[in-house]
Amino acid sequence: MSEVSDRQQSRTATAVEVPAPRGAVPPEPAPAPAPPPSEPPPGDPLVIGLPAFIAGSVALGLVDINFAPVAAAGAAIPIIATATSLGLLIATIWAARLGQTAVASVTGIFGGFWLSFAAVSLGLGHAWFAILPAGVARTVEVFLITWLAVIGLLTLGTLRLPSVYTALFVLVDAALVLTLMATVQASVDLTKTAGWVVLAFAALGGYLFLSSLSGATGGKPFPLGRPIVR
Repeated sequence: MSEVSDRQQSRTATAVEVPAPRGAVPPEPAPAPAPPPSEPPPGDPLVIGLPAFIAGSVALGLVDINFAPVAAAGAAIPIIATATSLGLLIATIWAARLGQTAVASVTGIFGGFWLSFAAVSLGLGHAWFAILPAGVARTVEVFLITWLAVIGLLTLGTLRLPSVYTALFVLVDAALVLTLMATVQASVDLTKTAGWVVLAFAALGGYLFLSSLSGATGGKPFPLGRPIVR
């Protein structure tokens, strides 16, 4: 019985084994999927926003300190209405696209400030808004108080940023206060003082611009100070 069983098992094994046809080539393994292409770095919108901000600030500061004669009081408007406003608009869209909410807020607010400054200056100079001469000073005061409130809130809301940003926003607030006082008192000296403050925050903007460029070109950003609020 054992011999019969062994013969049956050997026959079964022989029937199960199917020899591979001669000349058959085994299938090649599927190639590994290619790695996804590396995405480029997101970039820094401030490399556009900061120089636009600096250009408008320097132009306005030079006018306020009477570098330009009275006949050229509107010398800063072409720069502010074009390069500054457009550059900050581009930076705002770029930052919003990257999800950089704080940067988009800062550049958007200052873009609105400079654009409305150009609109007020041109509108009052050409009587676009039907404002009588007696209401010009009060219109400027409304403009200054409005933006002092907005940028003052921006200053408080960004205390978690590095302290150099806080210093810049405080200088902007100070320039607005001095310009408001100069408008109320019709003081040329206060206007000049405000102009020097404007040039001071333009210099801080230049420091931030160089820091952003250093990081964008492979270097290290400059020290920006510790935030006041953590």
